[in-house]
Amino acid sequence: MFAPRTTPWPLVALFTAGYLPPYLLPTTVGRLDTGLPLTATQAGAVGSALLLSSATAGFLLASRVQRTGARTLARLGLVLAVVGYGSAALTTAVPAVVAGAVLGGFGSGTATTVAATRIAAERDPHRASTLGLLTVSALAGAVYLTVPHLGRAHGLPLAAIALTALAVYPLTGRLPGGTAASPAAHATDHATPLPRRRSGLVLAATVLCWSLAQNSLWGVSGRIGLTQAGLGDATLGVVFAVALGAGLVGVLVAGALGPRLGRAMPIGAGTVLIAGCIAVSASATTPTAFATGEIAWNTLYPVVLSYLIGLAASLDPRGRWAVLVGSASSLGTAAGPLTGSALSAQAGYAGMGLVLGAGLLLVAVPMTAVALHTGGRPLLPGTIRRRGGTPAALVAAATGTPSGAVPEVGALEQPVVEIDVEAPAVPVQRAYDTAGPRQAAATPGPGA
Repeated sequence: MFAPRTTPWPLVALFTAGYLPPYLLPTTVGRLDTGLPLTATQAGAVGSALLLSSATAGFLLASRVQRTGARTLARLGLVLAVVGYGSAALTTAVPAVVAGAVLGGFGSGTATTVAATRIAAERDPHRASTLGLLTVSALAGAVYLTVPHLGRAHGLPLAAIALTALAVYPLTGRLPGGTAASPAAHATDHATPLPRRRSGLVLAATVLCWSLAQNSLWGVSGRIGLTQAGLGDATLGVVFAVALGAGLVGVLVAGALGPRLGRAMPIGAGTVLIAGCIAVSASATTPTAFATGEIAWNTLYPVVLSYLIGLAASLDPRGRWAVLVGSASSLGTAAGPLTGSALSAQAGYAGMGLVLGAGLLLVAVPMTAVALHTGGRPLLPGTIRRRGGTPAALVAAATGTPSGAVPEVGALEQPVVEIDVEAPAVPVQRAYDTAGPRQAAATPGPGA
């Protein structure tokens, strides 16, 4: 019987606390714009500074989680998030709000780094990341439904993020602490190179652009709904909540499918569909068109994101590529609000959507190529041989093994061990008879 899978709820909660700020980006930036003496571009710049600080934490701490300890870093990140976002929510002084947002962003990035590192070490990282996306989508949807009824204060979304970090803090006691390693172990840890370096670098660069396109629209979606599609504030909150609820459905579908479709098809085809949704949403001039684009987009976005997280985690079981790719994604997310504001100011919302959609079509190709390369390709007969043996694909075909079960090249290159077997000695014939037929029942005599 198979051992039951345990759900890593502390990691799921930490993932939720770290990912909540990007999910609340439209309402955060929108309320900074309306609740403080900031222009739309300045509010977008504050949102970009928050997310840039989050990405910086990932790059700085990617290699320190194992040595410092997941529990220590997670608690530090959550404390910084509570203090930073809480102080930004309680003041109306613009410099203090910016400083608090940047400090809170660093805390969120620290929490995300710990969660990504530990999720990569799980037996099923795709399942853990799917649960994390499920919870953060549900929580963000609840915030979008609740916040419009509590007033127009700029600090309400920031306070929601701070309270989430405070609620997650008690769960960090179940995370592992730091281990005192010997100097030789530290030297080995630093000397261990990153595996699949080329694939990881391509994935990090393309995910940066992928996240940039997503959050360029997400950062200005509130303004598109209010000014171009003609929605009211409360109706806009309902649209975002329904869109995130559709994202829950997408995450559930991704979790149910798991690796059955591989990673290349969900990533490639999903990104192409997202490009179309972005173009529809950005060019919408009616509430129906805007809601359709946003809901379809938010249904697909977490599905593709879950497979990208799983792909990054599969490149290195120690989680380094998961953190680095996640930090690259945060960089794209950070530049999103400012990029969206600049593009929409120059080309209009519809022109911005076309530019972002074209960019997504371009990055879909290398992302799909990485997924195909690292996920293994169908083997052809004669392409890979065991040392001195039969082609592995032929063995699989002869035994009825599915093509996906054929291991990659590295798995087949195992050392050959020679085993000595004592065989009975062949009796030496003392004489040979003349050639000719022998009767079946005849037995040679002593002189034969």
